[in-house]
Amino acid sequence: MKKHVLLLVALATFFTAFISCSSDDPQTSEVAVRLVDAPGDYDAVNIDVQDVMINKNDGDGGWQSLGNVTPQVYNLLELTGGIDALLVDTEIPSGKISQIRLVLGENNSIVVDGQTYPLATPSAQQSGLKLNVHQDLVGGVKYTFILDFMVDKSIVVEGNGAYSLKPTIRVSTEATSGAISGMVNPFEYQVAVEAASATDTITTVTNEEGKFMLHGVPAGTYNVTFTPDEASGLAPKTVEGVTAVLGENTDMGTVELQ
Repeated sequence: MKKHVLLLVALATFFTAFISCSSDDPQTSEVAVRLVDAPGDYDAVNIDVQDVMINKNDGDGGWQSLGNVTPQVYNLLELTGGIDALLVDTEIPSGKISQIRLVLGENNSIVVDGQTYPLATPSAQQSGLKLNVHQDLVGGVKYTFILDFMVDKSIVVEGNGAYSLKPTIRVSTEATSGAISGMVNPFEYQVAVEAASATDTITTVTNEEGKFMLHGVPAGTYNVTFTPDEASGLAPKTVEGVTAVLGENTDMGTVELQ
C-alpha cells in the first residue's frame, strides 16, 4: 500500500450559527482550501498532494476527507505572484473543526540547477506540523483557507547532498461572503426567496417550517423578494435594503405575507 506523508495544520475551533434554511442543510459552511508559495531559490519544488482532511475532534479520532480532491503534483514555485492552486471547494457540516490535514504522496521532488532530486520527508515529520488559527465561521458563509507553503524555510540540504522536506506552512483565513436568513409566516406553502443587487442574484426556497437561508451572498445591499406558491393565494413581497456583510449572517427575522 502506498505510503502517505501526513502534514497536520491546526485550525481554530469554530461554531456555526444555529440557523435553518430552505432546501440546503442550514448547518453548513462552504470551505475552500488554496495552496500558495513564498519564493525559493530553486528551479522547481514539486509536491504530490493526494487529499485534504479535517479533524472535528480534539484528538486523532475524528479525521475525514473533504473529498473532491484530484491527486496532483504541484510545482510550488509556480504558485507565486497572486497565482494559487484550488485543492478543494466543498460544504461541510457545521460544528467544531480542530485541524486540517494535507495528505502527500511519495512523488515529491526538487530541481536544482537543472538536476532533479527526490525530496524526502523524515519520519519525524509524519506526525505533522500544527499551526493555530483563531476564527469563528458562520453558517451559510463561504471561507477560504490559504496554505502558504514557505519553500525557503521548508527545504533542508542534508550532509550527503540529499534534500529533505520539513514543511513550514502559514495558514490564513478569508471570509469571502455573507449570508441572509429568516422565516416567512404563514409557512404552509413553499415560498421562493430571491436576493438581488445591481450585480448579483441569489435564490432559494423555504423549508417545511418556513425558514430559509441564502448562502454565499457577496457583500452588498439587496432587495429580497418573496414569491409564495400560487395555490397559497398570498401576494409576493419585497423587502428593500437588506445588507449582507462578509463573514456574518443577516437575520431578517419573520417576514409576514398576506
